Amino acid sequence: MSKETIIWLVIAAYAIFMLAVGILNSKSSKGGMANFTVGGRNAGAWLSALSYGTAYFSAVMFIGYSGGSGWDFGLWSILVGVGNAVFGSLLAWLVLARRTRECTRRLKIKSMPQLFEMRYQSKGMKLFSCVVIFIFLLPYSASVYKGLTSVCSVLLNIDETVCMIIIAIGSALVLVLGGYMAALKADFVQGIIMMFGVAALLAFVIISPQVGGLSAGVARMSEYMSQNSMLPLDGNAAVSLVATILMTSFGTWGLPQMIHKFYGLRDDREVKRGVIISTFFALLVAGGGYFIGSFSHLFFSEIPAGGKDYLIPNMLNMAHLPDILVGVVLVLLISASVSTLSSITLTACSTVTMDLVKERIKKDIKDESAAKLTRILCLAFVVCSYVVANYPTPILEMMSYSWGIISGAFLAPYAIALYWKGINRAGAWAGMLGGFATAFIPVAVSGFKTPYGPAWACAAMVVSVLLCIVVSLVASRSGWKSGARNDFFYTGTAEEWRAKHQNKSVPVPTHK
Repeated sequence: MSKETIIWLVIAAYAIFMLAVGILNSKSSKGGMANFTVGGRNAGAWLSALSYGTAYFSAVMFIGYSGGSGWDFGLWSILVGVGNAVFGSLLAWLVLARRTRECTRRLKIKSMPQLFEMRYQSKGMKLFSCVVIFIFLLPYSASVYKGLTSVCSVLLNIDETVCMIIIAIGSALVLVLGGYMAALKADFVQGIIMMFGVAALLAFVIISPQVGGLSAGVARMSEYMSQNSMLPLDGNAAVSLVATILMTSFGTWGLPQMIHKFYGLRDDREVKRGVIISTFFALLVAGGGYFIGSFSHLFFSEIPAGGKDYLIPNMLNMAHLPDILVGVVLVLLISASVSTLSSITLTACSTVTMDLVKERIKKDIKDESAAKLTRILCLAFVVCSYVVANYPTPILEMMSYSWGIISGAFLAPYAIALYWKGINRAGAWAGMLGGFATAFIPVAVSGFKTPYGPAWACAAMVVSVLLCIVVSLVASRSGWKSGARNDFFYTGTAEEWRAKHQNKSVPVPTHK
C-alpha cells in the first residue's frame, strides 16, 4: 500500500468520524439558541477543558508559532509553550472560569457582547463588540487555513485549495449539524488525538538523524545558540520573546471563543477538574510543539522556500516519519484546526445573530429561526475566512493582528469586571477603545505588514487595563452619569433584568 493511500485512509477515517458526530448530535442542537450556543450549560470538565485546549492550539501554533519562534529564539522558544500552559491555561481557568460561569448562568448570558451590555448597561458597547468580534476573528480563522495549507502541501503534496476544502467541510459539518455540544464532543476526541499525536511526534523528531537524541540535540542547539548570539538573547530578541509569551498566553483571556468555553460548565466541581486537565493538555501539546520547533536550526541552514511557515512541515518530512504517523500528524493538525475554526465560527456567527440581528434588525425572530440563521452565517464565515486566507500575510502576523485587536479591546473590561465593582461604563469604553486603537492603528498604517504584531498586542492590553482603572476612578469621583455603579450585575437574575427592561410591573430589588 502506497504512502499516499495510507495517509488518505487515515484522513478518511477522521472525516467519517466528524460526520458521525455532527449527525448524532443534530437532535441535541434543536430547540433554539441556548442549546446551539451553550449546550444547555451541562458540559463536564473533560469536554470543556479539551475543547478549550483544542480551540487554543491549532495548526497556527504547530506550524506558524512553533516554527517561527524556534528559528528566532532556539531553545528559548520552549518558554512560550510553558507560558501558554501556566498563564494561558492554569491561571486563566483559576481566575476566570468560576466567576464567568456563575454570572453567565445566573443572567443567562450567551455571548460576550451580552455580558458587556448587562455589566455596563450600554447597547452601544454591545453593538461595537459584536462588530469587532465578527470582523477581527476573520484573520485568525484565515491563519488556521494557512497553517494547514503549508503542511499538507509538503507532506501530502496536494493543492492548497483541496486542503482548505477539507478543513472547511469538517468544521461546517460539526457546527451546522450539531452546534455547541457536537463541537465539544468532537473536540474531546480530537484532544485525545492531539495528545497522543504530539507525544509520538516528539519521539520521532528527537530520534531523527538531524537531532540525534535528546541530550545530543540539546547540546548541538546550545552550541549553535552560543555561536550566533542567542545565549543570551540580545535586547530586541528578548523583548520579542517576552511579547510572544505574553500575547499568546494572556491574549486568550480576552478572546470570546475561549471565554465561551466557561459558559457551559455544569458546576464548580467541573471547574476545579477543568483547571488540571486544561493545564496538562497545554503543557503537553504547546510545550511539545515549541520543543519540536526549537530544533529547526539542526534541520536547516537557511529558511526554506515559502518562509518560516514551511519550517515545521519540512522538518517533519525530513524526519522520515512512518507513513501511518504522517497520516496521524495530518489528522492531528486538521482536527486541531477544525476545533479552532469551529470555536471561532460559532462565536462570531452566534454573536451576530443574537446581538445584531435579534437586537437591531428583527427583534421578533423566533429562537429556532435564530439558530437556523446562525448555521447559515457559519457557512458564510467559513467562505470569508478562505478569501482572507489568500492575502499574502505570514501565519504568525495574521494571528497576532486578530488577538491583539480583540484582546486589546475586551480583556480589561471583561476580566476586571469579574472582580471589581468599581469599574464603570466610562472606564470600560475608554479601555475598550484605547486598547482597540493601540493594536489596530499601527497594523492598519503598515498595510497589515508590521512585524511587531505581538508587541503591539501586549501594549494594547496594558493600555486597556490602565485606561479602565484610571477613567473609572475619575468618572466615579467626578459624578459622571457614565461613572455610576451597577451592582445588579453581581446579584441580579435574568428574570429581574427582563422585568426591568420590558417595563413590567414586577418588583426589581435595589442592590447597593
